[in-house]
Amino acid sequence: MMPSTHDWINCPLGVVEGMFAASQNNPNSGWEAKAVEFFKNQLKEKDAHTWVPSLNDVPLHYLKPNSLVKFRCFIQDMFDPEFFMGVYETVDPSTKAKVLRCGKYKDVTECGVDFNSSNTVTAERQTFYCVPIPGENPWVKESYASTSQARVVPSTSYAPTRQKRSYEEDDDDMDTQPQKQREPHAGPQSPTEHHGNGDCKRQETEAPSNQTASASHLDLNFPLPGEKGPSCLVKVYEDWESFKLNDLLEVYGILSVNPALSALADEKDTSSSIQDPTECMETAEEQRVHSPPASLVPRLHMLYARPLPHNNPLLPCTTVEDNSAFLSSSLSEMASVRAELLAYFTHILLGDALAAEYLILHLISNVYTRRDVLPLGKFTLNLSGCPTAASYTERFYQIIQQLVPSSYYLGMSLQNMNQMRLVPKKDYVANRLVSGALQLARNTSLFLDETQLEQGQLDTTGVRNVTALGNLISWQKVDYDFNYHQMEFPCNINVLIVSEGRSLLPSDCQIHLQSQVTAPQLEEYLSSIHMHPQSSSQLNKFRIYLCMARQLDYNISDEMTKSVEEDFVDMRKDDPQSVSAEDLHRMLVVARLLSLSLGQTSLSRDSWLRAKHIDMLRRSRMEQHKCVNGNEP
Repeated sequence: MMPSTHDWINCPLGVVEGMFAASQNNPNSGWEAKAVEFFKNQLKEKDAHTWVPSLNDVPLHYLKPNSLVKFRCFIQDMFDPEFFMGVYETVDPSTKAKVLRCGKYKDVTECGVDFNSSNTVTAERQTFYCVPIPGENPWVKESYASTSQARVVPSTSYAPTRQKRSYEEDDDDMDTQPQKQREPHAGPQSPTEHHGNGDCKRQETEAPSNQTASASHLDLNFPLPGEKGPSCLVKVYEDWESFKLNDLLEVYGILSVNPALSALADEKDTSSSIQDPTECMETAEEQRVHSPPASLVPRLHMLYARPLPHNNPLLPCTTVEDNSAFLSSSLSEMASVRAELLAYFTHILLGDALAAEYLILHLISNVYTRRDVLPLGKFTLNLSGCPTAASYTERFYQIIQQLVPSSYYLGMSLQNMNQMRLVPKKDYVANRLVSGALQLARNTSLFLDETQLEQGQLDTTGVRNVTALGNLISWQKVDYDFNYHQMEFPCNINVLIVSEGRSLLPSDCQIHLQSQVTAPQLEEYLSSIHMHPQSSSQLNKFRIYLCMARQLDYNISDEMTKSVEEDFVDMRKDDPQSVSAEDLHRMLVVARLLSLSLGQTSLSRDSWLRAKHIDMLRRSRMEQHKCVNGNEP
């Protein structure tokens, strides 16, 4: 009999253990693969994923221990593999009857384990330290939460402030222990299955306040300052080589918040004789980081993980090509939505329609491939000439934040440049990767505000940070610091630089803002934008449009390639200095983005001519600006 919805979400371990028990008569049944397949199939049912509670939305102490939950997350670190008892035998103290048990998807075993049993099977699993997606914007979180149909507790008793405190006060990072061999000795307090539901909930609800004192020194290791939410130790049982650092995932797994985990971490000294031998090699710092209290950093035993091509809740979570119905309906509207977005951005950019064109192209840019070390498709935009009055750049960022799923504002003040940690660094004492602000998910919008720059001296950290930003822009990579060497991590970050003069950082394209609004009117003009925001339906159209355009495929026919080459030769005939190979490359990038922005997946003659035209307008504006401001590069 197949388990009901209630069973596979509320008691997934029961499903797993039922399949394990049934397999005892047939050793070659492949029960483990069947168990994973069962959950995958259940989640394929229409809207089934919305029935599963999410760690992103629901406070931890409202979630039932050992139930199925999901977590939309980012792999911040990966630990060493750990060993656990995949199969073990328990002995009933009174009847001496022996029962084989499954050890998968658990942190703690039942009492009465026979450690001398020849039936014990040691297995291996991997641990990922996962955090909420860095810089994920409020509209995204709210939209995902609003689609949830998970039943947790009556809304009248929903009091998220208490759990939020546990996420914020109590920080930490990873867990990896090759622990499980020792955990059965937590016997008297460990059998999660034997706790009543109420007991579990009571203990979990109380955990945050009990942990407050010890948790104040923990560091949840979020890449961006001021981030909130749960971090999680995700236990992976198969195909862990297919996951990479900085991947976006939606993990479906069995939640483990057993208080015994915290007790074990605290009592290691007294139980050292029964620990896994590798435990003794850990430093105290490593133990603290790898075995945080489960009430603060829950364990999630992965049954299934879905790679996320994006984190826009308004789009299907498959790739666009896999959803042809959605694609065809959206493509037909793209040109009209683009016209509306262009008008909106022209308004935001103080009446500058050309800058608004380039802003759209920037926001849909995407590294679609790499040729040797060169990332193709990137389009870092330097918007110079930005007013410093009326907090214009901050207000401009707030508009971007309303439109893209993930973003981060970095004010490039001297203090920030000299003090922030932008590049992740390996801490060998705690055996963890200490995150930095450039450890971001792909397609995050990074907004660099150079109008915050003031006179002063960059120190060693400042120089290193500016160099890291330059490398990110030029090569779409961040060199993580592993003390004795650096390790390159490719990325795909949309960098927008706003500045007064030309940026000190490299960019793919610079356009100087031509404001139609005089300085005295600026405050009133910006206030009117703030007072009359776009409707949510209009914003949603823009949000879908920007994400769709970024995901479309694109090609250039042989005929168009030939036509472009002939144009390039003609342009250089009159004045070979006027157009360089670099200019041609930029125009081709602009033509690609212009086509995609109109919902066209191949380059047309019209789009190529339009790309040449707007590039000519931009360059002539830069020339005029240079003549007026002779010292301006």
